[in-house]
Amino acid sequence: MDISTAVPAVNPPVEHVSVRGDASGFLQQATAGNHTFQIDEPRSVGGTESAPDPYDYLLAALGACTSMTVGLFARRNKFPLEGVTVRLSHSRIHAKDCAECQTKKAMLDRIDVRIELKGQITEEQRKRLMEVAAKCPVHRTLVSEIDLRIESVQPPA
Repeated sequence: MDISTAVPAVNPPVEHVSVRGDASGFLQQATAGNHTFQIDEPRSVGGTESAPDPYDYLLAALGACTSMTVGLFARRNKFPLEGVTVRLSHSRIHAKDCAECQTKKAMLDRIDVRIELKGQITEEQRKRLMEVAAKCPVHRTLVSEIDLRIESVQPPA
């Protein structure tokens, strides 16, 4: 489908993030709104480890969204939650080793999320907060079907 005839997105894309590199290595300069940061790769794959790698940022986005969502829900419901710590890891696994996965061939990405809830919350509140954790917007994006479009554009003259 030609992009010019594509069905418009419900929320039209806004170029909020840009990433630039000089192609001599992996180190990249990123801008998100008024914030700038770097992205690199580990030495083991040719990077300099001078910044987090792309998966570190992906996990940080999921962890931050999870913590924010849980905290917001606790505040709105006046739960005595004092703090949230989210620890995440990413790995690749054989699909056949994943009992709950539909895909049974090839490799799958696995993200393990461990959530520590601090405060004098009841077991019922803890259970509800864990349900809410799996509903943060980034989590929903990662587990949904994603329409990822890549387009080549010419640099300005």
